[in-house]
Amino acid sequence: MKIISIIGARPQFVKAAPLSRALRQNHQEYLLHTGQHYDGNMSKIFFDDLEIPRPDLNLNVGSASHAAQTAEMMVGIEKAVVEERPDLVLLYGDTNSTVAAALAATKLHVPVAHVEAGLRSFNWDMPEEINRIVTDRISQFLFCPTQTAMANLRTEGLAQKSYLVGDVMVDALYHFSKIAQKKVDPLTKFGVREKSYSVATIHRPANTDNPQHLKSILAAFRDSGEKIIFPVHPRTRQFLQQHGLTNSGKENLILTEPLSYLEILLLEKSARTLLTDSGGMQKEAYLWGTPCITLRDETEWVETVEQGWNVLVGADYDKILTALRNFHPDTPRTFSYGNGAAGKKIVHILEKKLC
Repeated sequence: MKIISIIGARPQFVKAAPLSRALRQNHQEYLLHTGQHYDGNMSKIFFDDLEIPRPDLNLNVGSASHAAQTAEMMVGIEKAVVEERPDLVLLYGDTNSTVAAALAATKLHVPVAHVEAGLRSFNWDMPEEINRIVTDRISQFLFCPTQTAMANLRTEGLAQKSYLVGDVMVDALYHFSKIAQKKVDPLTKFGVREKSYSVATIHRPANTDNPQHLKSILAAFRDSGEKIIFPVHPRTRQFLQQHGLTNSGKENLILTEPLSYLEILLLEKSARTLLTDSGGMQKEAYLWGTPCITLRDETEWVETVEQGWNVLVGADYDKILTALRNFHPDTPRTFSYGNGAAGKKIVHILEKKLC
């Protein structure tokens, strides 16, 4: 098979790493980077950490409105598909890169496979929710990480093209956590001991683009007294500067540049708590057994909440402080996200259907 894999944002690099390794054992992969994440700390460093081959093509799209960004991606992806004539276009997640590739490939009558299909927040204010629904509707192969995702697709009448394979991020965590322990030492870097700190990330527009939400979250971080390591997404830093929030004023909040995936993995593993609006980090916290405080009012990863390891607090100052002080889950985790073989399962299904 010849496959074009589309990536563009940091979480997609993580998801692509194990599947790319599995694909390249017997098939040809053409890697197209849309350039949605273009900052060196958000892109190049990830290719280095994850041992992903350099992209065959980078569209260098960068920042723009949703419409402009998606349109520019579609033009570049369409050109690559016409020139390369792949047997399949492979997509990840729920970004503008995902939906742009799904639309471009489908209109050229090239089969599309969506990895991490079936997730739903049921919040149509999120651009990601629209991207997921459109991509799942027009893709030919829907690779689901959980039974919940499979149930969502059954409800939408898409069961016949859905496959339960587990989560490729589990594959990545199992593989790269061993490498991380040999290559990086973030606890020494930040002068912290195991379970003596929390890690925070904020990147979703509902938090970054809303000054009141951003101020409320930062105030809770600072007033908690908890040592919090806060790697700042470039887009988030822009809004922090715009609203005069970059000077923490208290030593417990450590603002830093984006960290490598290997550093983040080990920080998550040893943290007392994780505070985030990232779906991927919610899962990683669950897999490590690190309590997660999600800075959203809903989540696609409902299993983490149902099993008691994730609490939804939105941008509410009081809820964030209460969770930091009182959220200490100790219930068993049933590991709903697979056994680390999702990449191999996906390749096997594609070989059976297309070869």
